[in-house]
Order: sequence, then C-alpha cells, then structure tokens
Amino acid sequence: MNNQRAIEGYASATKDERDKITMSFAPLVKIIATRLAMRLPPHIEIDDLINVGIAGLIEAIDRFDPTKGVKVETFISFRVKGAMLDELRKMDWMPRSVRQKARKLEEEFVECELKLGYAPSDEEMAIFLEMELEDYYKLLHDASGASIMSFEDMGYTRGEDERNIMECIADPNCEDPVAELNLAETRHLLSNAIEELSEKEQLVLSLYYFDDLNLKEVGKVIGVSESRVCQLHSQAVIRLKGKLKKVL
Repeated sequence: MNNQRAIEGYASATKDERDKITMSFAPLVKIIATRLAMRLPPHIEIDDLINVGIAGLIEAIDRFDPTKGVKVETFISFRVKGAMLDELRKMDWMPRSVRQKARKLEEEFVECELKLGYAPSDEEMAIFLEMELEDYYKLLHDASGASIMSFEDMGYTRGEDERNIMECIADPNCEDPVAELNLAETRHLLSNAIEELSEKEQLVLSLYYFDDLNLKEVGKVIGVSESRVCQLHSQAVIRLKGKLKKVL
C-alpha cells in the first residue's frame, strides 16, 4: 500500500489497519536509530532509541497533514529523529568534559577562520591550536558525540530575548507568515554557513544527510576511510554550530 495514501486514511482506519500502517514505518525508525547510535557512546542502547522512535512515529502519523505538501517519509523522519534527540538530551549522556571540548572547538574554528579569511585545512587548524595533526584528529574524535546537531540548536539568545527555532514553525492548523519568514531566514543563514565549509565537508554532509549514505558508503564515494569521514563530519558540524551561534 502507498505510504502517502495509507497515512491520509489513517484517521478513519481501524485499530488493526493503524497498527499495520505504523509497522510499515518501523524499518525507517531502525535506520534512523542505527545511524544516530554510530555517533554515540557504546553504553547508549540502540533498542532504547528505537522504543523512543516508535513513540515519535505514532505521534508523527497522528500529526501528519497531507495538505502541507510534505512527503510523509520526510515528515516522519524529522519527527522520529527529533524524539530520539529529545530523549538523549534528557539522559544528559555526554560527559561535561566532552561538552567543554566541543564548545571550545567551535570557538576556535570561528577564530581561526576569521584570522585566515577562509575555512582552514586540518593542518592549519592543528597549527592554530598548537598541536600535532594526530592530536587534532583525536580531539575531533573525542568531540564527535557533540556533533549531533538538532533543529533546536539554531535558536538564539540575545539579552532577555530567547527564542527556540521550533517557534518559527507554523502550527499545522494555521498559517503564520511571520513564522514562515523567520524559518526562511534561518534556512538562508544555514545555507550560507554550509557554503563556507570546504568542498569535502560539503560533500560529506550532502552524501550523509541528503543521499542517506552511511559513513562507510560516504568513504567509498570520496575515497577515504570511514574514520576519516567521521572526522570530516564532526569537523563540519562543529564549524556550522560555531558559525550559527555568531549570527543567530
């Protein structure tokens, strides 16, 4: 059965039919959980992520609005991953030392790029940090868990003015042109920040997030090892977070 048509008929479906529709998306939940778990410490159980993802899946199916023109798989993937990230934030799974390293690295990336006037290479970044290249790669590895970037990370705080980016998403039951404008501006800023990354970093993000390749597959495409792809991914996302914090 076509997923889009199945979801559209979900409200009037029987319980058994609803269960079948929900289970048809279960493999997607597992894929998202597996990809997310690759960047998490080993003590995080993938089954826990899947359980949270299923709950997010059920909510997503209930809230899906076919009149918005969004593909059902895209909407569900967004909601499921968001549910998993929310659970990880509640667990506070990342050690404080890792958070501090990642935050410091974000600042160093921005400072080095401002000094050079372009995105620094790995070697230039290592020199800027006054460390050996291998030590720099180890630092990226240690901070890799912090490179999980959620939509909420693109909120901002200015004085007493705090805003969560989710406030910029229109309610599914009404149109809000101001929210749409804010969201469009955020997309524009993110697009500009991505364009300032190196070509290889852009390619890694494109293959991983838009073409749905895993790290090993990305490595085969660009001709580097899986561990090198992991380094590039961590570096790109940490740089993006640093750039966005400067403008949002």
